Amino acid sequence: MSLRISRILHAGYVFECDGTRIAFDPIFENPFSKNCHAFPDVRFDHEQIRQERFDAVFISHFHDDHCSLESLDLLDRSTQIHMYCLFDELFDMVKALGFVNLHKLETNLAVTVGPFEVIPREALDSDVDSMFQVRAGGMNVLNVVDSWISPVALADLANESPWDMVLWPFQTMREIEVLAPSRADAASPELPTEWLDQLKVLNPRFVVPSSCQFTQEPWSWYRHRFFPITYARFQLEIERALPGASVVRLNPSVSVVLDQNSLQAAESLPWVLPVGEQDVDYRYDSTVQPPHTAEIAAHFHALTPDEARLVLDYCRTGLLEKYETMELPEDSFFEKPRIWRLSIYDKAGARTDFHYRVEGDSIALLDGAAAPLGWTTEVPASKLHTALTQGEALTSMYMRINDTVFDADIDEEIDSAESVDDPLIRCLFNDVFGAYQAAQLRRLGVTPS
Repeated sequence: MSLRISRILHAGYVFECDGTRIAFDPIFENPFSKNCHAFPDVRFDHEQIRQERFDAVFISHFHDDHCSLESLDLLDRSTQIHMYCLFDELFDMVKALGFVNLHKLETNLAVTVGPFEVIPREALDSDVDSMFQVRAGGMNVLNVVDSWISPVALADLANESPWDMVLWPFQTMREIEVLAPSRADAASPELPTEWLDQLKVLNPRFVVPSSCQFTQEPWSWYRHRFFPITYARFQLEIERALPGASVVRLNPSVSVVLDQNSLQAAESLPWVLPVGEQDVDYRYDSTVQPPHTAEIAAHFHALTPDEARLVLDYCRTGLLEKYETMELPEDSFFEKPRIWRLSIYDKAGARTDFHYRVEGDSIALLDGAAAPLGWTTEVPASKLHTALTQGEALTSMYMRINDTVFDADIDEEIDSAESVDDPLIRCLFNDVFGAYQAAQLRRLGVTPS
């Protein structure tokens, strides 16, 4: 008895057993999520993918690097789609693509597909994520996807041992720290202690460094400040902490066959096409200085007059209307009255400033500059436009927060504030669901019923 496991990209896998094939979080795009470039680099044969037949697809959560409608659009519409998502809107979107066999996953409720038993397991943020336990061919595999394991869930998973393989999300991404790089500490290249503690409890035979097989645009400073952990460091620390385990790197397209006695190489996925060197590794460098937002904005398209008007109108009115519909989080930096400056940069580097007085749930646009500044936000105009119209994700907007010198007392307060308390972030992303997928449907010419 055995189980074949193949890597697609990021958190995407194909599992095969006794003629049944299921996929997890399939992404057939490079780049995906706007600026996630496969690392190592690959191409996809979309025509060949259209001929593939999966008995089921399992999607762990709604984030666009795990649930992409443009990738699902390549699949046969009779494919079973099993999704973990609390929002019915996502199911409506997938139905609009023509899929007729949709199922909502519930934690700890097993799904049987041929020889497979797939059990969604509760993640730390159960409003968003799920993990997958996969049993087939006598093997027991835990796909952690990119979630965190709560102490309660860990105890339950320990009772499911022995584990033959764990697919472990191996990066401590710096998606929040890059928003305010001048205020962020350098990242540690070491694995968090709780990772090692949890893996010791699970005690698998094999550990795969999973998720985060991407980097950013070739010009982007994120390439050196986003991913602190290398594949080499991951293997060193895991195998030192778990002497009985082996770390197995699965690059995109690579397949292995797992059985009770061994792990053997198998024929690669023919529709995932490696490009160039595959055993590349991340290189984190905290000394790399981010370029000015004006320089970053030059890499994106120039807005048409109508697009520019939409952005400016949003800054003058739409943002204010959205802000006042939201409830301020407890202990927000903006409980006190603050002067907030929002700076928009066009492709030529020209800057347009908006000044607001923000206090609690209230916001007012000021006629001009005001002092003292209490918060600053910079963003390329093109990225703000795509956030408004195409569901651009925060991690690809190149927003810059509080990259200036404030009065000493305000500066001290800002150092203890949360970057995601930023008013623009809250207006664009709080209480917003499925904007990226909705934009994908529009690009595909599909209208949800």
